[in-house]
Amino acid sequence: MTPNPLTGVLYHWLGGFASASFYVPYRGVKRWSWEIYWLTGGIFSWVLAPWFFARVQTNDLLGVLAATPAPTLLWPIFFGVLWGFGGLGYGLVMRYLGLSLGMAVVLGLCTVFGTLIPPLFAGDFAEKLLDTTSGNIILLGLALTLAGIVVVALAGAKKDQALSPEQKAAAVAEFDFRKGIVVAIFAGIMSACFAFGLAAGEPIKALSAAAGTGPLWTGLPVLCLVMFGGLLTNAVWCTILIVRNRSAGEWLGRGKAAGAPMAGNFLLCALAGTAWYFQFFFYTMGESQMGRFGFSSWTLHMASIIIFGTLWGFALKEWKDAAPRTRAMVWGGVTLLILATIVIGYGNMIGE
Repeated sequence: MTPNPLTGVLYHWLGGFASASFYVPYRGVKRWSWEIYWLTGGIFSWVLAPWFFARVQTNDLLGVLAATPAPTLLWPIFFGVLWGFGGLGYGLVMRYLGLSLGMAVVLGLCTVFGTLIPPLFAGDFAEKLLDTTSGNIILLGLALTLAGIVVVALAGAKKDQALSPEQKAAAVAEFDFRKGIVVAIFAGIMSACFAFGLAAGEPIKALSAAAGTGPLWTGLPVLCLVMFGGLLTNAVWCTILIVRNRSAGEWLGRGKAAGAPMAGNFLLCALAGTAWYFQFFFYTMGESQMGRFGFSSWTLHMASIIIFGTLWGFALKEWKDAAPRTRAMVWGGVTLLILATIVIGYGNMIGE
């Protein structure tokens, strides 16, 4: 199949929408502690959804993994463990900063590390990005992405400076700018490890293709491994919190969960967890369409998340008390991000 970068951009937009939307169902969970609903949704994110879709869409999943050398299996899991720290921080950032500002800070750092380090590690950074017109255009798209992220983040900072403590609490119940920024920086750096995990799993994609899997789906077995690494990190931390807070009974409607809508809570967590997985499901599809500049997929993914995350921020009225100039500023940032995805898609297209 001939790669089609413009189709790839569309897939990345779908993945960005899934990522930006995943936390919305969690807002509807009643009387469950964070560790309970995060781990419940995570079972769908890290285990059920990855293995289900890999089993359905790829050929001989277990045979491919069995034929993979041990180091090639372990590196995606290792990077998944590191990415898991970023995922933990990501959930906390949403609590402390809200969707719009939280995503901008986290994903800005994640964009730079996740896009540039894989070609640097592979030793073809200059060959792909500096010595070709396509590479220069992709770098321009990365610069536009970072500019858009900066504009959105500045708009978020202006909004938060102008709000009273009561208004901040109404928009984001546990708002804490200082704590949120610290966690966001950590989460942004560690979240980029997902891109490293996917890059480390390239030989597995080749084995899956050799087993007859279509080009859109060869990345799904790698997702199983990276997600498993994320499971290890998140499960350990959530277990620590469950023991410390004695919150395990909430799964059975006990403690502070007495009277909670249990079926609704489980359903919302399943929806949130599956949406979290779908960002990477569509990511691997988009990456398969980007040709020799597949690493630029990470920039497209990050830009798309911020675009839709900002839209959700407006839908959830996080910006309703912001000044008109501040709202105009954030829309300017979103416009830059949309332009960046088009520029990167074009750079990939002429590079084929």
